[in-house]
Amino acid sequence: MAVTLIRFVNLILAALLAGTSFGIWMGLNPSNYSAATYLEQQQQLVQSLNTLMVSLVIAATIVTFISAFLQRKHKTIFITLLIASVCFASCIFISRFGNLPIQKEMLNWKTTSIPNNWTSLRDEWWNLHIVRTLAELLALTLVAWTTSKTTLSSNGEK
Repeated sequence: MAVTLIRFVNLILAALLAGTSFGIWMGLNPSNYSAATYLEQQQQLVQSLNTLMVSLVIAATIVTFISAFLQRKHKTIFITLLIASVCFASCIFISRFGNLPIQKEMLNWKTTSIPNNWTSLRDEWWNLHIVRTLAELLALTLVAWTTSKTTLSSNGEK
């Protein structure tokens, strides 16, 4: 029962995290925004989602690792979930050392004093966001695959 609950929570956390990032990727590409529009949108995005996304990625990493540990006797599932954990953990490092420094700088900008290199910072943040989203989507895929594999195995299917 504990394994089933952890796996369920794992799948939900992974889906919420990857889904939110995917939605941002598909719906908020800033490449054609004016400087003022980009600044307003990005500051709002960071202020409204930063705590949620940090919490989700930390929780997803921990729960995925716990899920792997609980299934350590099933080598394929164990290794697959460890890889998913590494994918989630990589998102923490990408955010901490890539996106976060840019966000901190950008949160201090005013529409009257946007730096000349704002587009290169925008593009760097966006590219890091895409890499992070791809890592989250890979982790979600691995979590979902192991969940369905476990379900199929418990129902006698191979």
